[in-house]
Amino acid sequence: MAAADTDAKLYTLQEVSEHNNSKDCWLIIGGKVYDVTRFLEDHPGGDEVLLSATGKDATDDFEDVGHSTSARGMMEEYYVGKVDPSSFPSKPTYTPAKQAAYNPDKSSDFFMKLLQFLVPLGILALAVAVRYFTKSN
Repeated sequence: MAAADTDAKLYTLQEVSEHNNSKDCWLIIGGKVYDVTRFLEDHPGGDEVLLSATGKDATDDFEDVGHSTSARGMMEEYYVGKVDPSSFPSKPTYTPAKQAAYNPDKSSDFFMKLLQFLVPLGILALAVAVRYFTKSN
């Protein structure tokens, strides 16, 4: 396979991701492109597993399952080429979330607590006043 590997067709991620349905399904595993369309019905995990791995590098998904040696050997019959690593988007760098600035002025908190106390008290006073004036008439 080493000699054939140098002559392998090179695909971009975009080209591979266009093959993303049950009639035409390609996967990227270990930098290699596989046309698994004929294997969809025979896959022990079901075709949904393979279809969900299209349009991205499925190497981690493949390795996480722990495929057998015979499963790895079967892959060669579905091999169609290599993927161009430069066609993958660059990984985003981690940027911490911006935190609200520390506000040592607690006056707005105090004002809110005061309102939470005064508003119900005002409603109660209004209800008592309405009851008092309507009962005396």
